[in-house]
Order: sequence, then structure tokens, then C-alpha cells
Amino acid sequence: MGKAGLGPVDPSSYSRPDLALVKDIALNLSVSFEKKILSGNVILSVSKTDSAIDELVLDTFKLNISGVFDNDNQQKLEHRLFDHLHEFGSKLIVKLPKTNSNEFKIRIEYETSPDASGLQWIEPEATAGKKHPFLFSQFEPTHARSVLPCQDTPTVKQTYTALITFPKELTALMSAIGGDVTPSKNNTKQARFTQKVPVPSYLVALAVGALESRRLGPRCSVWAEPELIEDCAYEFADTEHQLKTAEEICGPYVWGVYDLLVLPPSFPFGGMENPCLTFVTPTLLAGDRSLANVVAHEIAHSWTGNLITNKTFEHFWLNEGFTVFTERKIKGRLESAQSQDFDAYTSISELKECVERIGTDSPLTQLVVDLKGVHPDEAFSTIPYEKGHTFLRYLENLVGGTDVFEPFLRTYFETFKYKSIDTDDFKAFFNDYFKNIPAISSIDWETWLFSPGMPPVIPEYDTSLAIECDELLEKFLKWNGQGAIPITEGDKNVLSTNQIIYFLQKMLDADEQSVDKLKNLNDLFGFDGVRNSEIKFRWLRICLKAKWADKVQDVVDWINVVGRMKFVRPLYRDLFQWDVTKSKAVENFKANRRNMMHVTAYVLAKDLKLEQ
Repeated sequence: MGKAGLGPVDPSSYSRPDLALVKDIALNLSVSFEKKILSGNVILSVSKTDSAIDELVLDTFKLNISGVFDNDNQQKLEHRLFDHLHEFGSKLIVKLPKTNSNEFKIRIEYETSPDASGLQWIEPEATAGKKHPFLFSQFEPTHARSVLPCQDTPTVKQTYTALITFPKELTALMSAIGGDVTPSKNNTKQARFTQKVPVPSYLVALAVGALESRRLGPRCSVWAEPELIEDCAYEFADTEHQLKTAEEICGPYVWGVYDLLVLPPSFPFGGMENPCLTFVTPTLLAGDRSLANVVAHEIAHSWTGNLITNKTFEHFWLNEGFTVFTERKIKGRLESAQSQDFDAYTSISELKECVERIGTDSPLTQLVVDLKGVHPDEAFSTIPYEKGHTFLRYLENLVGGTDVFEPFLRTYFETFKYKSIDTDDFKAFFNDYFKNIPAISSIDWETWLFSPGMPPVIPEYDTSLAIECDELLEKFLKWNGQGAIPITEGDKNVLSTNQIIYFLQKMLDADEQSVDKLKNLNDLFGFDGVRNSEIKFRWLRICLKAKWADKVQDVVDWINVVGRMKFVRPLYRDLFQWDVTKSKAVENFKANRRNMMHVTAYVLAKDLKLEQ
């Protein structure tokens, strides 16, 4: 990475905020669905951190830059765009005006590429309404540079405003507070947005589509296409209650509104914590609110990630480990401590599978990773989420439990709010806060943070809800397939949705089962017709593991309409590992790649050995 010329502050960014810092972004962009581009300009408010410096260094990715100006006097500024480096884009250096001031407003006129990695352009037929196109962004970790020239590193936080011009029949939303919407020329309208809380570039977000909203509470609404809006309003009815519960744990919510936007299926994540406007996948629409805990995860990000941010993505666990930890605390308050522990305990098997797949000695299974020469998209996994949560739960138990740790958590949020920090900052703060507790001397920080593989300690969880499932699963696994299935209708009816998910996950971890046994299980549970995506995903994986040929087309049909990487990547890998379906996986990926978000296509190409 150093050889590639990226800056010393962040191995994933060319920018040099240590020399000149962007403090505010003002966007003025027009949306063209015909050309699949955004065009216009951005005004960057820049402050020199070193008065001797005469240049501003920015990140870009396939941007067509037509001019750079001093916005105060319209003077054209000298600039240089360096060669494009695969996945990292191009360094842009702007020569700063020669003045006595250290403050500047730099205007850059530009347009995006039709294949901007941070944008997904969706044709009408791929939407629920099938009448209008749809656009949404996904900038995390380093894709903001494909939509605006910026310091594309979480080290830098800035406020932003935007004026967006778009087709008049559609609605535009951003990760900001919406303002006036006014008619414009050529069948367009303009919307204004303001984000007064400083955010890293990856939290700038935009969506344009045929959208309606429903109010969920004083601060919360849900947005979706009209065809889905009522289902969404039902599914996420408890959002305001979740937000209030998060405030009890974390402190005041500073972002004003908390809205949800349910995106088309190609969205690659369960949710994205864009401030004021969380993006969520339609795979959460289970019909019974059983998957709405993902919203609790994104709400928790309002503090863990958005308010306090990892300084670079090498410290991603500070975002995601803290978020899972807080999410489960919300779950514990809204449901029960037993439910909170069940969620934590059942995720250990998913963590084990992830560690084994990546490699027990791989540096990418460390909590703190080295991203020199590695794109953050390649390092994305469940490791920072679940290994990070496990570490925090271990620390909480060590210092005396919830009553001791939650006041620390609130103090941590208050101390570092609006800042970007690294693991050393957290470690120093933790050790100082708990300096009078002798037990902290036993923490093996080196192993927890820098050793690959599973966590050195797995906390003791309440496993009572899991034991019920384990007993049923043992009966099924021991059954030879003759006679009646040893699980009854009564057994099935007492299981919660989360217990069924755990039951299937444990079956997936066990030896493959015969197709005949699985047919009996399907007759009892009706897995083929289930709406819950977490159940469907595990059921399809179990079927592939059993080499149930009739289910292959069901798998292909589903991965062609669902873009969520949590589901798509393992199913593609399962198809690829089976000799019978290996070529089908590759052919299907090639045929559907153009409909995928950039990050999904990028990692799948590597999974399928198409790109090294």
C-alpha cells in the first residue's frame, strides 16, 4: 500500500488530513437515470493544519473532473489527478491559493462514472413497483470517493449540506435532515438536506425512488415503495421503543430524526447505519417482526460508529463489536436477559464457521487487522462483530457486570463523541477508568487484539433456550429415518423463531443428513414456504450439504433476487464447492453480476476464484 502511494494517516486513503483538513462538504448534484451519473459540483471547506502546506490531497474513483476553483474569487486552481489504482482509485492533489488565510473553499466541478462503486442504479423491473428506476448509495468502507472527491477516511469527520436535482415523480432522501423541495426545470425538482453533526465520508448517503412514508413515532418514520409500505410499517412498528431503550443505555440521541428506508433486494447488507436514515434490506420483512432486531443494531450505531468512529477500518471492531454488544443490551431490556444470552451464545457457531473458513491462523481473524495492501472490503467478515462483542462481554464480566460496565459505557460515549479513535485510545481509557479494579491486570490485551482465531475466552452464557433445541436436534440426528419423525407438532409449536434458526444452524454444523430425513422435517416445519430469510437461508444450505439436487434451482432463484451478502456469499460458496453445481455457480454469477452492488460482485468474484 505504501508503494502504491496512499497516505500515512490511513492505509486505505490517499488523503492527508494531517496537512489540510476538510471540515464541511456542500454538494450540488443532478441525478441522471438515463446516463447513470451524478453531475454538478462540491464545495469543500478546507483548513490547513500546517500553514506551510500549499496543497490539498483528496481521494477519487473514476470521477470525471472538469475544473477546480477557489470558490471565493472563482480563480481556477492547478490540480493533478494521479493514475488509478485498482479498488483504491486516484489521488487528487489541488494546489491551494496563495493567501494569508489558512481557510479555503475549494469548488470541484465533476460527474461520476456510470459504474461508480458506491452507487447502485436499479432498473424499474427490479423494483417492487416496476414503473420507476431506483438509486441508492453504499459508501462504507471506501466508496464515497466514487461519488465525490473527498478525504475518504473515517479519521476525518465533517458536516455537509446538499442540493439534489432529480425526476419530479420520485423522492430523494439523504443521511441528513430534509429541507425544502421545490420544482425545477425539465420535469425535475430539487431537495435540500443538512447534516449539522460531523460525519465521516462513508456516512454520506443518497437514495432516489418512488417512495412513501409512514410515521412510526415522534422521531421515527419508515420509507419504502408504495407496494411494500404497509408491510414495512407493521414490521418496524417498535422502532421508537427500541430508540428510547437505546437512549437509556447510551445517553441522548443527537441526530434529531431516526427514519428507516427499506431498499430493493440488491442492497448487500442487513442494514446500513446512515445517520437520520438507516438503510435496511427487505429480507427483514418476515411478517412477524422476528427479524426487527437488526434495527436495534443500526440504532446502536447512532452511538457506536456514528458518534464515536473507528479512526481507520483496521479498528473496525470498535464500530461493530460495540454495536453488537449494545444491540444485545437493547434486546435484553426489551425481551429478557435469557434472550440476550441466547443471541450471544448462538452466534458463537457462526463465528467458528467464519474463523475456519478464513483460516485459524489468518491475520484477518484478528480483532485489529493490518490493511496495508488489503482493501477493507476483503477484510469484511463477522469477526469484528462477534469476536468484538465477545471481548466486550468478557471485559464486562471481569470488572463486575452490567451495573459497573454500563456507567463506563455512557462515560465512554460522552468522552469520545464526535471523534474518531483507535484501539489504543479505547485501551487507555478503559485502563484508566477501571484502574482501581485489580482484575484488569489479568487481561491479555495482546492475545485478544492481535492473535488470529477464536477468542481466548468464551463467556458463560445462559444456555437454557439452546438446550431445548439441542435435545430436539439430538433426537433428529440419531433417527435412522425409519418410522415417524421423532419431533412432534407440539415440539415445533413451542419453539420461537430464534430457536428454529438456532436449530437449523446447529444442524448445518453437524454431519450431512439424508434427503429422506430432510423431506420429513420439511413436511413438519414447512421450510420450503417460509418467509423468514434467516430460516430459509439455513434450510437451503442444509439441502445443498445433503446434495439434494431438486433444491439447487430454489437456491439459484433466491440468490438472483436477494443481494444480501450474508446469504448470497455462503450459498454461492456451497454451490461452488459441489462438483455438480460448480459451473452453474460461476455461470449464474456472470449472468447476474450487473445487477449486484459493487461490493457484492467484488467479493463473490474472489469467492468463485474469478479474480485473484
